[in-house]
Amino acid sequence: MRQLATAPVFSLGFRPFFLAGAGFAAISVAVWAVWLYGRLPAAQPVGGMLSWHRHEMPFGFAAAIIAGFLLTAVPNWTGRAGLNGWPLISLLLVWLLARLAWLMPIPGVALLALQMPFLPLLAWVLGRDLVAAGKRDNYPILLVVALLAATQALTLWGISTDDVGLQRRGVLAAVWLIGALMSVIGGRVIPFFIQRGLNRPAANPVHPLPTRVLLASSLLAAVSFAGGLNDIPRGWLAALFLVIGGLHLLRLWRWHDRGIWRVPLLWSLYLAYAWLAIAALAMALWHAGAMPQQSLATHSLAVGGIGGLILAMIARVSLGHTGRLLQPSKTIVVGFFLLLIAGLCRVFLVPFSGSGLALSALFWCAAFGLFLVRYTGVLLRPRV
Repeated sequence: MRQLATAPVFSLGFRPFFLAGAGFAAISVAVWAVWLYGRLPAAQPVGGMLSWHRHEMPFGFAAAIIAGFLLTAVPNWTGRAGLNGWPLISLLLVWLLARLAWLMPIPGVALLALQMPFLPLLAWVLGRDLVAAGKRDNYPILLVVALLAATQALTLWGISTDDVGLQRRGVLAAVWLIGALMSVIGGRVIPFFIQRGLNRPAANPVHPLPTRVLLASSLLAAVSFAGGLNDIPRGWLAALFLVIGGLHLLRLWRWHDRGIWRVPLLWSLYLAYAWLAIAALAMALWHAGAMPQQSLATHSLAVGGIGGLILAMIARVSLGHTGRLLQPSKTIVVGFFLLLIAGLCRVFLVPFSGSGLALSALFWCAAFGLFLVRYTGVLLRPRV
């Protein structure tokens, strides 16, 4: 047991949670696609397959990656020791039990009880270190994690009461909260990665007002989903999403450097972040009555934005924090392309062809499968 606790994979949060999250990303989408095309038995998890898919993508897959990233980043920000050994194993087991709970023949209330502890525990671990170190500039990240836990409670309450509308509100709010978190983290690390990766001089400090407006607008958008305000088109929400999309475009314009297109670890992040702008502008079009399907905006954010940023980020973080050169293999570069194609298929092909869903799922699973092929050994072995 002591050997397990001291194994390299449990030395820091990114190692087990990146592996678990990437593996779950591939398995869960494969299961969802096979069910969609009628190739699974009639037996379904609590609440049905749609409820399972809606819940598990933000609260299973994305939450695992968020945990791995923040459990690694917060020790760097605070100078305090990161979670490792048995405390880290215990948190991972809480996450794993929540995934397995869907397969158990239990009532909805019991499912809720098994699902809920993970995000509050994560918030407590992160908050303990941030407060102790006085890192108030990172409190917004803690706020987003806490709000994510609240949206999970809303979603699970909808599942336990068979309220489909409540489920949908909770899940959509969670997806846009994760988008808000991606905008906060991306706004910090992407320009830094570009500056370091291309050996450019440090840029002049940017006025903080656009960043604050973007965060506040993104949180308001998430709250509007939780409140059910996006069920019908509204002019003021069209304006809100237009502001969000415009601020994302402003960032992309500021960050752009022709050199990024020669560096896969940079263009993968840049193109994935661009999906955040596409998703916000698509929502603005829907509220303006110019786009028929709101789900296209949602999947722009979920597949292209969140999925793309996660794959690009975990590929870079895994190399950097294991002491390896920031030179991705051709395998993972292919994965970046496949994830981009998955987003394009889900958003632009699905309205015209039923094969779009199958292709999107296939490319998504292949992309995260390639990550596992290339990085499992990296994450299991000691730092170089």
